[in-house]
Amino acid sequence: MKTYKIISVTVLMLILSTTTNAQNLPLGQHIAEKTHERNEGISMKRKLTMALKDKRGKVRIRETISLRKYYGKEKRLAIFYETPRSVQGTAFLTYDYPNASVDDDQWLYMPALRKTRRISAANRGDYFLGTDLTYEDIKLETRISLDDYNYKTLGKEIIKGQACFIVEGTPKTKEIAKELGYGKVKFWIDAKIWMLRKAESWDVAQNHLKTIEITDVKQVQGIWTYHKIFVKNHKTGHETIFLNSDIDYQTNISDDTFTKEALVNGL
Repeated sequence: MKTYKIISVTVLMLILSTTTNAQNLPLGQHIAEKTHERNEGISMKRKLTMALKDKRGKVRIRETISLRKYYGKEKRLAIFYETPRSVQGTAFLTYDYPNASVDDDQWLYMPALRKTRRISAANRGDYFLGTDLTYEDIKLETRISLDDYNYKTLGKEIIKGQACFIVEGTPKTKEIAKELGYGKVKFWIDAKIWMLRKAESWDVAQNHLKTIEITDVKQVQGIWTYHKIFVKNHKTGHETIFLNSDIDYQTNISDDTFTKEALVNGL
């Protein structure tokens, strides 16, 4: 009888310990919300260089100017391609609305076609101009979606010296999974500054699809800022490196920059 009581108490202590550990971890949805609360300044201008490497090792370089501005909780992002000549004049614009019931607006201007094309929500999982990030990834940058996934916090892990929460996300519906191109995602979120540090994704058939690593994170004008994103596509062997430089959060950006007319006319 005494042995039974000792075992019962031991089991109870293990259950309580497990419950306590789980309660010490913030909920996945709360972590997602914290990534959106991080200070990113009101406006920002930067030079964004993209290095695209195929599985044979051939590298193509794209140089762009990227501008971002907040209007309350609405974020507008514009990217203008400068080099090489083959893509010069290409431009991308997105309006990221805080209301989940309203689809974000995205447009792409292709100078060769002399046409501005709207990117529909159904196409947000398409890859962005030959890179290994999707239109949705580009829009979110180092944040994670508030509305597309059901989240579960798995634990904590040290990533490049930084304590991170590990969050697993599964698309809320099959339609969302099809739009995004992801059947499951896993995020490592910096527990101190609430910035995405690493991500793994699987396609809708649960095949390992991509790894994203965000490095060279430091403060610029008092704002935590990433300077490098590395993306590896495990299916194709293709890689993309995004490098940020000449970052300025204090520049005055005209509202006219974030218009379809500006896409055509350039900076």
